[in-house]
This record gives sequence, C-alpha cells and structure tokens, in this order.
Amino acid sequence: MTKSKYRSGSNANLLKTHNLKAILHSFLYNQHVSRAELAQKTMLSSTTITNLTSEMLDEGIILEENVQDTTEKRQVGRPRTMLSLNPNARVSIGVHIGIGTFRIALTDLYANIKANKNYQFEMDNDPQEVINLIIQAIRLLIEDNHIDQKMIIGIGVGASGLVNHQQGLNVLAPRLGWKNIPIQNILQKELNVPVIVDNNVRTMALGEAMFGNGRDVDVLAFIYGRVGVGAGFVVKGQVYRGSGAGAGEIGHTIVIPKGGAACRCGNYGCLETIISESVIIQEAHLLAEKNPDSLLNIYATDHAHLKPIERVFLAADNGDPYITEMVKDKAGYLGIALSNLVNILNPELIILGGIFGYAGNTFIDETEKKLKSLTFANLGEKVTLQPTQFGWDANIVGASALALSNFFYNPVNE
Repeated sequence: MTKSKYRSGSNANLLKTHNLKAILHSFLYNQHVSRAELAQKTMLSSTTITNLTSEMLDEGIILEENVQDTTEKRQVGRPRTMLSLNPNARVSIGVHIGIGTFRIALTDLYANIKANKNYQFEMDNDPQEVINLIIQAIRLLIEDNHIDQKMIIGIGVGASGLVNHQQGLNVLAPRLGWKNIPIQNILQKELNVPVIVDNNVRTMALGEAMFGNGRDVDVLAFIYGRVGVGAGFVVKGQVYRGSGAGAGEIGHTIVIPKGGAACRCGNYGCLETIISESVIIQEAHLLAEKNPDSLLNIYATDHAHLKPIERVFLAADNGDPYITEMVKDKAGYLGIALSNLVNILNPELIILGGIFGYAGNTFIDETEKKLKSLTFANLGEKVTLQPTQFGWDANIVGASALALSNFFYNPVNE
C-alpha cells in the first residue's frame, strides 16, 4: 500500500477540531498508542499532542494505562504509559431504511451494537409518515437506554436508492416511490442531533472498511443482495459515489440482453431479475413442488427457524441436486457481473452482504470460479471474495459508521 492510513494534523492553521480528529483517527488502527507515536503518526508537535490528549482524558474520551513494554529498546520491560480510546465515551445511532422495513441501532465508538430494533411499514405509506416513525423509534431508543443527548455524536442514515450525500436528500427510491425526500433536514430539525445520509450499500462498504475485514484494504467493493442488488465502493478509505451519486447500481448490469426478464428500471435481463431474494426463493419452491424428495421440503419443518433464503442455500450445500443446480446457475450470473467489476475497478477485496452473506459454499465457490475464469489477465486471482463479518447487521453497523466517520474520526476537509 502506498498511502498512509493515518491522518495528518495541522500545526500551521491551528485547527483544533482537525487536530483532535487526526488523533482520534489513529485509535481506529491502534488499541494502545503512546503520545510519542501519536505525534509521529499525526505529524503534530509533542506539545500539541500533550495538550489535546489532556483535554481528551479529562472528558473521558481516552484512557491512560501502563502497559508492559518488552521491545528490544526496553529490554528490562519497564511499564510504558499508553493511551487507548474509551469506546463507551460517546455513542452513535445508525438507521437503515430498507424496502418496507427500517432498523435502528445504538453503537459505541467502534460500531459495536449496544441496542437495536427492527420496524415494518407499509410500502404505500407517505414518506413523512415513515420518517415520523423513525423519529419516534430513535427517541424511544435513546430513552430506553438512558442516553444523555450530549453523548450522541450523530446519526447516520443508510437509505435505499439514489442519495445526494451533500444535501442529505433521498433523490429517488423507486421501490418506495420516494422522490427528493430531505431526510437529513427533517431528522436534524426534530432531534437536534447532527445527521448524515448516504446510500445504504455505500454505508455497508464504509462499515466494513472502518471496522471489518476491509480495514487494511486500499480498494474494497461491497455487494448487497436482497430485494434488489447493489454495490458500494471504498477507495483508499474514501467512499466512492460517482459524479451523480449513482456509483454501485450493479443490479442493473444487463447480463441477459436478449430474452431476459423485465426489470423495474425498464430494461430487460438486469442482474437483479435473476439473483434477487424473491426470484431465488420462488424458483426454489417451484423445484421443491416438482420434486417431493427435495431437501427444501424437509427443511421447511426441520429448519423452520431459518429464513427461507437460508434454507435454499443450506439445501444446495447439503447436496440437493435440484436446488444445487439452480443455485450454481444464479451464482454464475453474479460471477459474470463481478468479473466485469474487477476488470473496471480492480478491487483487492469483494465482500458479500445481505442474502449473499449467507449464501454458503456452493454459491460463493461457483461465484468465485466464474469471476476468476472471466477476468482479464488473471486479475480475478488477486481478488479475495468473502462474506461480511457483520451478517444481517451490516446495514446498521454501516449506518453508524457513516456518523462515526463524519462526526468523530475523520478530520475536517481542508
């Protein structure tokens, strides 16, 4: 990697907020760090480090402790004064707005979930009604967990569809029928807390880059599948949104140009018409109806606690011939789409979330096989493909990460 993951402070302009955030950013990558190491990583003077860390200690943001140091330079193993972030010093709130559902979560400064709750709403509900429900849910979350509002660093919202990140505007959410909904303004006015909004899959990519398996990765792609299929990209620690905030609409990659199923976007043969959750479940159930000996029929009773899509992937992994063939076929189409993505973006890591995060070995192995077979100059051989480490919680972890990134860790733009 050619670029340091640490943020430089600013002595010249004495930007205190910038310098504080530069210090805080170092704690993302270091469990324990000395004042001298902070000065080196942030390029701030030792005096600035001493003054700012003293303030942070007084406010309880960081903790000080003696850690035994047995490095070569300190062969006697004398205790060394080290600093660490106090993850419970502040909290963040993450909101994921899905299709007919929203989730809210309270997290610590490392995006560890302290409390969360799921809610349902009718698809034809007025957007303002849904946002009012979200406001009520956030207030209840704060009240139930006895959180002082001063402890909240901000609220991150991952919204479906096209999002104007700078204005906090949900420009278009086709499945919800939402257009130009000012989510950020409404929430900030009602809750009096800083709010930031972005596309939900982009927040998941950010969450993985900050707190998950993508922490040391320069170029990361997060692929999410459920009602639709989307992607989020993080390049050198920064979310990539595209010129019109439309980067990542991989679900509308056309993989069957002739004879493909009609897509809600108006085209035919889009990826999400083949590998969305509802399509896979519907085809699997049809196969099970035609084949009474299918494992899927048994799992409907024996594994009733699992989501229907999880039972499909389990049947494939356990050798159901009918389901396995269908799942491999679906995985092949995702592999085609990802091979094109690799040829264009050349990521080091592709993380699968949503239903793909629970797809099992049959689906993931076939996806990887197809991806590697179609990429140019063996680029696919250099890509790691793996499920998200956050499971179904990737959406709320990502939303919280959005707030943590913008209101806590990252320095102000210069």
